[in-house]
Amino acid sequence: MSDIIKPTASGQASRPAGSSLTGQAGADAAPETRGRTTIADSVVEKIAGMAAREVAGIHSLGSGMSRTLGAVTDKVPGGRPSVSRGVKVEVGERQAAVDLDVVVEYGVPIVDLAADVRTNVITAVERMTGLEVVEVNVAVDDVHLPDEEDDEEGGRVQ
Repeated sequence: MSDIIKPTASGQASRPAGSSLTGQAGADAAPETRGRTTIADSVVEKIAGMAAREVAGIHSLGSGMSRTLGAVTDKVPGGRPSVSRGVKVEVGERQAAVDLDVVVEYGVPIVDLAADVRTNVITAVERMTGLEVVEVNVAVDDVHLPDEEDDEEGGRVQ
């Protein structure tokens, strides 16, 4: 229920009976009660993407098609690699859920890697945003073999 304040002819504000103001005003009110902070999904995507890439054993993020399209757009003059490629989030008022598509390096234990990614992403998102991360889903889309060329770094023709 939202509070509705209507000024009266005398200049005093009247409130509906039985309701109270939720926010505080004045110099003694805590800063966190003096407004509202909203965090865009794209902000959480970038934080989660950077945190996932920091984990040793992650080769890249994104499924096959998004990696291919990303490699092309990264080569366009002035283009920058997208840190949110392969990351999807849902952000509520107090909670966030993260979905990651990853490519892992060959030889890395995937279960341990996924646990490390979850820990790093949860820590980074919660520390930077104050949101509670309720889940981090990790989908391993591919394994990068040592002798494979990177789609992102170059192809047969340059």
